[in-house]
Amino acid sequence: EVQLVEAGGGLVQAGGSLRLSCAASGFTFDDYAVAWFRQAPGKEREGVSCLTSDGSTRYAHSVKGRFTISSDNAKNTVYLYMNSLKPEDTAVYYCAADRGDWPSLSVGRYDYWGQGTQVTVSS
Repeated sequence: EVQLVEAGGGLVQAGGSLRLSCAASGFTFDDYAVAWFRQAPGKEREGVSCLTSDGSTRYAHSVKGRFTISSDNAKNTVYLYMNSLKPEDTAVYYCAADRGDWPSLSVGRYDYWGQGTQVTVSS
């Protein structure tokens, strides 16, 4: 059974940093692509970043240069390093995964989702 468990959210001031983690079980990163999404109140869920097994990455324009996605295959964990945070980054952040080796920030691309972790950036 595929499971994804996010951690690392919290309250941070604008300009600060956070590291989110997504611990995966039931699969390995050899065959799956993993992504981070976020959803702010009243808004649609949007793709933030993704990582494929061959190391390809993709970032939303709004976070490029500030966020970095990486994985620790030994721990079967994916991380999202978030720097220079802005109030508009406030959202619930979700980890998602699915088979296949093509990068995508589309919600429909992923079948497996974590429960989400809240990130709040104060101004």
